[in-house]
Amino acid sequence: MDIQTLSSSSRGNCYRISDGITPLMLECGIPWRKIQQGMNFRTYEVQACLLSHEHDDHSHAARDVINAGIDLYTSHGTATTLGLEGHRVHEVAAGVQFRVGTWLILPFDTEHDAQEPFGYLLYSNKTKEKLLFLTDSYYSKYRFKGLTHVMIECNYAYDILQQNIEDGLVDVGMKSRLLQSHFSLEHVKEFLRANDLSQVREIYLIHMSESNSDRERFRREVMAVSGKPTYVCGE
Repeated sequence: MDIQTLSSSSRGNCYRISDGITPLMLECGIPWRKIQQGMNFRTYEVQACLLSHEHDDHSHAARDVINAGIDLYTSHGTATTLGLEGHRVHEVAAGVQFRVGTWLILPFDTEHDAQEPFGYLLYSNKTKEKLLFLTDSYYSKYRFKGLTHVMIECNYAYDILQQNIEDGLVDVGMKSRLLQSHFSLEHVKEFLRANDLSQVREIYLIHMSESNSDRERFRREVMAVSGKPTYVCGE
């Protein structure tokens, strides 16, 4: 499986994945021009875009994606909030699997301050690999088996956030929102301990906070818990 990060931060998120047959875009939260540049102007190869929720750092180029002739899959709540419509917009439901090329895709609900946010579980019929894409959620009630690749938000560490608040670098009001909308390092480690990682080959940490994180520490601690090669995605 090929996983490419175009951007992964609070300023914008966009990824390209492929099993060698069907390229997909995960999120479109950066300007369309940057997406084109990041994909070497081969966006015409992308078969679909999966959108997790409506916040701009994930959906910024949604209309450009549609206008480029790329099918966009998301929840009814997200499509309605963004006002997306047309034959390129596909509203999918949590727990209902659908197919795009060689991918079988299962949306599932996540915990975020958005209208019907989704994560996605993707299985390639070609490579028999299974990818979990989970972002912008402070908790997951689901457990997963047979994963080979994990892309998971690791936004902040509680101790770094608390220190930044005490130092006046982060507004105290931001704390409650983070605690109820984003995955912390502590929760990521708990989540990984609770899941079957026996077949996992790689873990990608995504959507990391610029001020409330430590890239090397997060990578090191997640790798220590999982025993798997761990990479930090950034801009």
